[in-house]
Amino acid sequence: MDTQVIHIMPRSNKERRQGYESNKLAKRLRRLAGQAIADFDMIQEGDKVMVCLSGGKDSYALLDILLHLKAHAPIGFDVVAVNLDQKQPNFPEHVLPDYLKQLGVPFRIEEQDTYSVVKRVIPEGKTMCSLCSRLRRGVLYRVAGELNATKIALGHHRDDILETFLLNLFYGGKLKAMPPKLVSDDGKHIVIRPLAYCEEKDLAAWAEVKQFPIIPCTLCGSQENLKRKEAKALLREWEKKFPGRVETVLTSLQNITPSHLLDSQLFDFKGISSTGHANSSGDKAFDEE
Repeated sequence: MDTQVIHIMPRSNKERRQGYESNKLAKRLRRLAGQAIADFDMIQEGDKVMVCLSGGKDSYALLDILLHLKAHAPIGFDVVAVNLDQKQPNFPEHVLPDYLKQLGVPFRIEEQDTYSVVKRVIPEGKTMCSLCSRLRRGVLYRVAGELNATKIALGHHRDDILETFLLNLFYGGKLKAMPPKLVSDDGKHIVIRPLAYCEEKDLAAWAEVKQFPIIPCTLCGSQENLKRKEAKALLREWEKKFPGRVETVLTSLQNITPSHLLDSQLFDFKGISSTGHANSSGDKAFDEE
């Protein structure tokens, strides 16, 4: 009886290094997502998590990470992927169904022509994103109810949260960012952002590793959000010139001292009176630690 010898080519140093870096990246993303889920109690036993899948790198990564956590987490929860086909011109309708079938994950493609509505309402040349987002939210909330989903998961990451914070700070006159967990506009659903601690560059690198079938976000032809682009550029400049600053800004959003801001809705400034006792949150709060 003839025996066939199979020669297995040894992996090159480059391939081994790439494999090592990919494993490190995967562990970091899963750890940070798991930490955010735990910190904000995003997912509980028995939850049905509806992952909003747009076809971009972030939502693909979110689905990938949640499926991994589902298989390894100490609690049991279900995942269903939902894509809203808004009927933008040249939208590749087959891409997401083909990918999700291959993945073996339950999914639903919801078809709703919000694109025509936005084009009819928004003047030519104006940014369509705001109205488009509101219409999309309404459809997704309805679908979540029909699927009996207990959580709606969005793919916003750390950089999205910080950019929103800077936009509100510079242009909106508010100290406000994207919350990691909130009640939906209609009051019926809990919206979560498990990637709240994950960096965009890591998600982009993971998309390369996994070769996600990315659908471009320019199908609607809307204008760039130049203010958000400015905030993104500022964060990248800080990362280069002042390592650690971006992480510090994120940490500051988790360490709020209302008594040292100017919002009388959060702190009763009118009710302040001297007590004759030392106060650790008084003047010495300004001292360097």
